[in-house]
Amino acid sequence: MMQAENIYLIGLMGAGKTTIGRQLARALSVPFYDSDKAIEESTGVDIPTIFEFEGEEGFRDREQKMIQQLTQMKGIVLATGGGAILREENRKLLKENGFIVYLQCSVARILERTRRDTQRPLLKTINPRQRIETLFAQREPLYLACADYKIDTGVLQSKAAVNHILEEYRSVNR
Repeated sequence: MMQAENIYLIGLMGAGKTTIGRQLARALSVPFYDSDKAIEESTGVDIPTIFEFEGEEGFRDREQKMIQQLTQMKGIVLATGGGAILREENRKLLKENGFIVYLQCSVARILERTRRDTQRPLLKTINPRQRIETLFAQREPLYLACADYKIDTGVLQSKAAVNHILEEYRSVNR
């Protein structure tokens, strides 16, 4: 495995990418980025608005451009959007430029964590559980194929998850 200056977090919405990413960045004294927040800052509108006017495909185009920008940086922790791995170009950029951690989490736990969140366009549906199960089935093979390390964030407290990730990250960067 190559040495990696960057840590990229992948996984479904609600898996803890932003929470754990911030803690990892703090522990490593490096900048933290969230690709969705970066898209919102660059466009001046929130993700649901982008979905409304440009659809998922328009959003994925913007996401790909942002991933391209962010993976050129060195010494960062990046929380990607849950669907960032859908495009092969994004998977390639992430794999070439950093240590990828898949934050795996059960559908039940994700439902629990996202049930009051109104900022998730893909969950604006009559049956959020079914949507999450479908997303999980579609994306899990891609997450697993990309990941250098996998951790279950549904059972671990974020601090424990951060410690496990740091231990693994440091072991491959000796």
